[in-house]
Amino acid sequence: MNTPNIAFIGAGNMAFSIIGGLVKQGMSASNIWATNIDQGSLDKLKSEFNVNITTNNLEAIEEADVVVLSVKPQVLKSVVTDLADTLRDKKPLIISIAAGIKAETIQDWIGEPAAIVRCMPNTPALLQCGASGLYKTTEVTDQQAEIAETLMNAVGITLWVKDEQGIDAVTAVSGSGPAYYFLFMEAMQKAGESLGLDSETAKQLTLQTALGAARMALESTDQPAELRRKVTSPGGTTEQAINTFQAGELESLVNKAMKAASDRSEELSKILAE
Repeated sequence: MNTPNIAFIGAGNMAFSIIGGLVKQGMSASNIWATNIDQGSLDKLKSEFNVNITTNNLEAIEEADVVVLSVKPQVLKSVVTDLADTLRDKKPLIISIAAGIKAETIQDWIGEPAAIVRCMPNTPALLQCGASGLYKTTEVTDQQAEIAETLMNAVGITLWVKDEQGIDAVTAVSGSGPAYYFLFMEAMQKAGESLGLDSETAKQLTLQTALGAARMALESTDQPAELRRKVTSPGGTTEQAINTFQAGELESLVNKAMKAASDRSEELSKILAE
């Protein structure tokens, strides 16, 4: 399967970004189908990337080797149920980016075991710099796993987890993670303003510092802990700030927050399966 036919069921922002990444990497638009109940969204996709568009989900998957489920979790059951007969007949690779829906649940809706890759991307994927966690069922072949990885690499990096529970951890780390950094940026900007900086200066210094720190961490062979030690001079200003963070048990608070996110991800999976 050198050039698979891919059908995106639901063409929202994430699907738009993945499609854009695939086309940018050289995939032919003629191999891509996209569906949506909103004709305006489809027209925008057609104008931007010249992919095949339709409001009919069954038409989109008829010749699909890969079906990407990118609708809202709340409507996924009805969508999959409507497509179940064709999915059982054609047996495509199914990639689900619907948060909180377990692969086993999707298989139950289809009515038989199926090759499913469950994916948890994050919002920076909209800028092609996302981080996605992937889990595959035993029915997924090596070739299909490679296709799934290639597809999600179009919007960032991909990492596989060994079991589906790992997706809950991925949700806590990278899925929800951007909001943690936004909160910290917000707090830094406000602190800068309280120290006398104007709002725009505090904002620009905060954002550029976040960008620079992330790039240093990505491009360095050192762990983040070592990078922190290297910029924390004994008795200096940075040490005073770090000591204050640690006195407030920052590390423990982060652990508790991410555990809460992971627990909620698992809880939502049970609710959405009903």
